[in-house]
Amino acid sequence: DNIDPGRITDTVGHVRETTLDEVEGAIRAARLFQPEWDRVRGGERAAMLERSADLMEENFAELMALAAREAGKTPHDAVAEIREAVDFLRYYAAQARKNFDTAKRLPGPTGETNELSLHGKGVFACISPWNFPLAIFTGQVSAALAAGNTVLAKPADQTPAIAAFAVKLMHRAGIPRAALQFVPGRGSVVGAKLTSDPRIAGVALTGSMDTAHIINRSLAARDAPLAAFIAETGGQNAMLVDSSALPQQVVQDVIRSAFHSAGQRCSALRVLFLQEDVADTIMDLLAGAMQELVIGLPWKLSTDVGPVIDEHALAELQAHAERMEKEQRLIARAPMPPGLSGYYMAPCAFEIDSIRVLEKEIFGPVLHVVRYKSGELDRVIDEINATNFGLTVGVHSRIDHTQRHIARRVRAGNCYINRNMIGAVVGVQPFGGENLSGTGPKAGGPHYLFRFATERTLTVNTAAVGGNASLLDLND
Repeated sequence: DNIDPGRITDTVGHVRETTLDEVEGAIRAARLFQPEWDRVRGGERAAMLERSADLMEENFAELMALAAREAGKTPHDAVAEIREAVDFLRYYAAQARKNFDTAKRLPGPTGETNELSLHGKGVFACISPWNFPLAIFTGQVSAALAAGNTVLAKPADQTPAIAAFAVKLMHRAGIPRAALQFVPGRGSVVGAKLTSDPRIAGVALTGSMDTAHIINRSLAARDAPLAAFIAETGGQNAMLVDSSALPQQVVQDVIRSAFHSAGQRCSALRVLFLQEDVADTIMDLLAGAMQELVIGLPWKLSTDVGPVIDEHALAELQAHAERMEKEQRLIARAPMPPGLSGYYMAPCAFEIDSIRVLEKEIFGPVLHVVRYKSGELDRVIDEINATNFGLTVGVHSRIDHTQRHIARRVRAGNCYINRNMIGAVVGVQPFGGENLSGTGPKAGGPHYLFRFATERTLTVNTAAVGGNASLLDLND
């Protein structure tokens, strides 16, 4: 059974996991069909993705309901997620039409033509997360399809229903079933089978660093051609605030970055660094703002913070909060209303001594705050870089030199200045990190599709058939 995290007495649906025999058959069918799918012009594949985007917009209400009931999305987050999924479809369609329709003519000597063309690598396994069960799922799948690959799409264990609905819409848009097959199931079973099979040409993953390491080792152990591995993992994301920042704007952006989506975003703010000159003022404002947060059923318009995804996630978050309360200083905790029958975690903020206190990423509505002196900015940056994560960083400063200095020195994929640090927009803020935060290229960026493709060069000696006809001046 698939349970609603906001109301655990509600069953969203029933899931039948893919058997290993079915996965075997899916791989075989995908591999057999891939050359045919690759021969389809980029513009034709693009048209199917665009029809998929149209169908998602036509089925907006049902997708919103599934996002709320299955993933605990608030109305604001559900709308943003569907828009992002549609953006991925249209953006990668445009990229396919631009780069995969015709071969690119290259320079060369007279009497010879040279062309470079892009093709699909083969069969791609797309393994998506529960925190963006529609947007990231659709982004991975649409990119792989656009580049000419066939796809085996494995959704997160917790959120298969919305992914299944998305696949139905893509099939309805004309994408062949052999090109896109849905393989729900546990990662330890279905995922392990996919990533160990020598016929898989590539894997796209958004998930934990632990899962990325497992997949990387599995791919490396195969006696097969080296596979492409595109991984987007987590981050120990920090925001640095100096004394020139506007405190009210800082608090507004901190609340959104740390607590919206119940803190369950890869890009969410985890560690807030406050220059000591303004630290007390901002923490007081933060504590007051947190008392105004409304925790509740995700489909209510009044709700600011919905549930976390499941019982296991809630238990880990509560254990971490208890440890912080014993060892560090509680700044504030949002009020928890009575009577909620789901996996709800009250947003909380703790003042800690250093980012080194945190042993791993805490994936939920828990914020950690560190004070620093004005002359210690470089030391703070060094500590952030020393975590070896590099996904997002935020800066609040009205001093241009400080903004540029931090952006230049912090090793992070996305840097946001004087705004919140979540909600990257496809084609505008390509998203992805470095080091422990992922391999790149950035999702929703101009280079992403090329990682799903292989290149072929064609050279023809035109002089062998009588010379170079392009040298003739037909006007004479």
